[in-house]
Amino acid sequence: MHLKPALCSATLLLVLLLPLSANASSKLYVVYMGEKQHDDPSVVTASHHDVLTSVFGSKNEALKSIVYSYRHGFSGFAAMLTESQAEVLAKFPQVLSVKPNTYHKIQTTQSWDFLGLNYYQPPYRSSGILQKAKYGEDVIIGVIDSGIWPESRSFDDSGYGRVPARWKGTCETGPGFNATNCNRKIIGTRWYSKGIDPENLKGEYMSPRDLNGHGTHVASTIAGNHVGNVSYEGLGFGAARGGAPRARLAIYKVAWGLRVETGEAAIVKAIDDAIRDGVDVLSLSLSGGGESFASLHAVLGGIPVVFAGGNQGPAPQTVANVGPWVTTVAASTIDRSFPTVLSLGNKEKLVGQSLYSVNITSDFEELTFISDATTNFTGKIVLVYTTPQPAFADALSLIRDSGAKGIVIAQHTTNLLDGLATCNDLKVPCVLVDFEVARRIVSYCTNTRKPVMKVSPAVTFVGDEVPSPRVAAFSSRGPSATFPALLKPDVAAPGASILAAKGDSYVFLSGTSMACPHVSAITALLKAVHPDWSPAMIKSAIITTSSVTDRFGAPIEAEATPRKLADPFDFGGGHIDPDRAVDPGLVYDIDAKEFSKFSNCTYVNTKEMSFDDCGKYMGQLYQLNLPSIALPELKGSITVQRSVTNVGPKEATYRAVVEAPTGVAVCVEPSVITFTQGGGRHATFKVTFTAKRRVQGGYTFGSLTWLDGNAHSVRIPIATRIVIQDIMAVADVS
Repeated sequence: MHLKPALCSATLLLVLLLPLSANASSKLYVVYMGEKQHDDPSVVTASHHDVLTSVFGSKNEALKSIVYSYRHGFSGFAAMLTESQAEVLAKFPQVLSVKPNTYHKIQTTQSWDFLGLNYYQPPYRSSGILQKAKYGEDVIIGVIDSGIWPESRSFDDSGYGRVPARWKGTCETGPGFNATNCNRKIIGTRWYSKGIDPENLKGEYMSPRDLNGHGTHVASTIAGNHVGNVSYEGLGFGAARGGAPRARLAIYKVAWGLRVETGEAAIVKAIDDAIRDGVDVLSLSLSGGGESFASLHAVLGGIPVVFAGGNQGPAPQTVANVGPWVTTVAASTIDRSFPTVLSLGNKEKLVGQSLYSVNITSDFEELTFISDATTNFTGKIVLVYTTPQPAFADALSLIRDSGAKGIVIAQHTTNLLDGLATCNDLKVPCVLVDFEVARRIVSYCTNTRKPVMKVSPAVTFVGDEVPSPRVAAFSSRGPSATFPALLKPDVAAPGASILAAKGDSYVFLSGTSMACPHVSAITALLKAVHPDWSPAMIKSAIITTSSVTDRFGAPIEAEATPRKLADPFDFGGGHIDPDRAVDPGLVYDIDAKEFSKFSNCTYVNTKEMSFDDCGKYMGQLYQLNLPSIALPELKGSITVQRSVTNVGPKEATYRAVVEAPTGVAVCVEPSVITFTQGGGRHATFKVTFTAKRRVQGGYTFGSLTWLDGNAHSVRIPIATRIVIQDIMAVADVS
């Protein structure tokens, strides 16, 4: 896949990294003038000089003031101007915007900056989790996935000390992977091919080497080194790094082939080995294994386990890996987009998203859309309607089979960009648009004798103007179909268009597979800061400090059909907030042995518990001391007990604040809990839920928050569903 740095004619402000002029009366402004009017760059630059000359009244002064001329993909410039000169320039009809330059350090993998993990803040000046955790120094993270590409710069071991003495693992080798591929960063590797479909082993490296690239992407997102000047061929340019960049990696290859498939047996064996090897955290961006006894044993051994929640959204009851001992992660978007301008023949300009690069030349091409009356797509740009899952396969088939010049894909989200890279290999633009943009394209086509379209190259845009975070459309949703009394997923983290290592390059991938390593890295940082915390305490800290609002205080939304406000079945406790998680105030801890009954009644199916005992236990899963409450069958009244552990100031008073689900009365007793010097660290309370109306319906949502009046807000999500015992009494027979 080969892309070039892309420029675009969209009305977007580009940000420069330049020092201010010594002239205190002037400062740097960025001027945008839209699409370039000439193909010759020198002519475009001359037009910039002309505009500035009109402002300065002198060509020499104009030439002195200009800093950059944007002249290839679009037209604009950066120049040193006084405030009054900028105001004059903004009135020119050909000038679309004039804005002061803003100053940034080079962008890291944007998701980590979006989460507030400032890599550059000096440790002695910062109270953030990244610095408190010393960047994850010597935490060992086990990644159970498709292997590793050890030559990637993300895994260079320069500057690392000795491998931690507690590490008991090994460096398994094989074709394409020898002992020297392990180092002080990748401290151990194992691979598991037994029980794998032979079809998935064809063409594979029978070693820890990563054929597909999925595992490499995940590992570099978790703990990749800081690597500057990377991009997907110009898009997302900056520095790539993991969330815990000083952590060590232990790689367990269980997923094989280009389809990245695995088996339960391999996963269980990998977890088994990882426990023995001495990992501190386990990360599994896999679709299964989250309820297995193996993952429970890891937690019993003090190892937090993080799983991806699945990519079957936005349909409900699709969330995977719902074991109460694991952290199940939903995927969200970040504040970065790749807008692509679509110019119609009537001079209307629409915007989609793509990875379409500047090295693919495109002029106006004939435009059509798929309908019963259209059969010939050769040499045309074609609008297709499709769902996200088969979208790219359908588009590529259309390109190959019909000779189309480009594809515009209409679907309810424009954030699933991964497959578009293949279009670039074919030198054909593929652009995602939402249904409203698609409607306008269809309207233009049906009212124009010979409709045409031009696709401009994408640009990278980062900032508050990109609505974020949102729960990604593909992210699987709750409730759990098998265990609705366990509220899943637990938390959301960035998982859309994440730039990380693959082979020797860096690519964008999307999925809860990309969200999972974000939470794994933060789990590792918390483990570094609080080595005595149990997996349940770490999980609680992450959930109870997550945010349900965006940067502007507005409720986070979930991509769906139609888009809606996010609820606990979309993102659990909310969107992860790393710096708050390091100091949660209170945590909901639980002895992992409590989960053994769950495992016995569901997965293991031993004789340790009778059928009746299992029925009673499973009917009261809501009594597990989890940082959430789900009541799928609220009949009359239910009282739930919870305990919290104070990990904040020894003297503290917390007051309960309840957001009751619609139709449900909620009473907390006691509603005030106090911790004193020399007193206990634990407090128990009861929450009584009472149905206020006899209406059989769907789930309604709320929350319980403990506030200390200072820095701590400890929030757990609530989901309730009222069930009528005598359904015939309220049956609608109209």
